[in-house]
Amino acid sequence: MKKVLNLYSGIGGNRKYWENVDVTAVEYNEEIAMIYSDLFPTDKIIIGDAHQYLINNFMNYDFIWSSPPCPSHSRIRFMCTKSNIGNGADRKIIYPDMKLYQEILLLQNYAKCNWVIENVIPYYEPLIPAKKLGRHLFWSNFKIGNYNDKSAKVRIGNMEQLQKDNGFNISKYKIKHRKDTILRNCVDSDLGLYIFNCSNNIIKNKNLKQIQLFNY
Repeated sequence: MKKVLNLYSGIGGNRKYWENVDVTAVEYNEEIAMIYSDLFPTDKIIIGDAHQYLINNFMNYDFIWSSPPCPSHSRIRFMCTKSNIGNGADRKIIYPDMKLYQEILLLQNYAKCNWVIENVIPYYEPLIPAKKLGRHLFWSNFKIGNYNDKSAKVRIGNMEQLQKDNGFNISKYKIKHRKDTILRNCVDSDLGLYIFNCSNNIIKNKNLKQIQLFNY
């Protein structure tokens, strides 16, 4: 059984269709972690700092998926901030959270397992080349093929539509966190399975550069 580390797990959109796996999920938000635990009761759920957990434990897994927080890299946030400069708006200019690139560099140079890091397409040219699928970028040490369909969809609509699109019913949970935001942040489950399957059919080459991995 493959040992999997699922970082910044949310409620487990990416993990939904994985089979024959022993999963450790790390999520800092207790309410979201509670929902994940209900949806995937056989997984080990850790409430804590996924970034710190990664550096302490990356060597203990066969596959790692990481989805670091993306707002500081988001094109939407950048456009909103830039358009409000000088208008007295509350939205402040912030530094991009470089934990994203810290994790990529760590895994590129030290990890012996299969790994993938997912994030939004940023408002700047990515500092490390990545595979673009729909609205997201993926960094990995295995080849990811082309994928269309749901990965390009922007989730909109009311709770009923969001739950239908994601295949998760979280209406019963009484939580402070916005449920529509939780669902919009979910990785598409079909895409999560597709990438997981790609990781199981790779030919490793230690000398491949990241840009070469995606030049196909």
